[in-house]
Amino acid sequence: MRVRLANTRQRVFAGFAAAAVVAVGVLAQAPAAQAARPAFRMPFICDQTWQGNNWNGHSPAHSIDWNHYDANGNPDDLGRRVLASAGGTVLDSYYSTGSGYGNTIVIGHGDGWQTRYAHLKVRSVAKGDHVNMGTVIGEVGATSAIYNLSPHLHYEQKLNGNVVVSVVQGVTWSDGLKRNQKSTNC
Repeated sequence: MRVRLANTRQRVFAGFAAAAVVAVGVLAQAPAAQAARPAFRMPFICDQTWQGNNWNGHSPAHSIDWNHYDANGNPDDLGRRVLASAGGTVLDSYYSTGSGYGNTIVIGHGDGWQTRYAHLKVRSVAKGDHVNMGTVIGEVGATSAIYNLSPHLHYEQKLNGNVVVSVVQGVTWSDGLKRNQKSTNC
């Protein structure tokens, strides 16, 4: 009986030890997965200041609408150049008739990361094109098949197909954030 009990204890202990090793391995991999987020820059020319708005109820959640204003506070974003916020491959470049996105570009950045740029006036890249951070991909517009919009850039960061809270130049754009940010996409 004592031998069986000792053997049972050893098996239980060995099971706990194996589980601990697996848990440590998972924890060790977690920071690596988080580190895979590209160092996204603003999708605009260096030194331009844009106002980003990520309000509660925005569809989809976590997306940012960017606007530019002149020195007098008047909107002047229509036709301004839009840049890739990180390097990658253009996964899609199309006009969406089934959603409110209008002219849309989606760029894949690897490890499941993507960015989406919508309502563009002009799309300057095609599916399959490789872009570097800072490559001009289009112009700010107000296109939509179903909405009447004022010009702005709708911007999303996605991980494995899901829109996530954006991190742009180290700023975390949690829901409800509205602020000015200066581009370092030089």
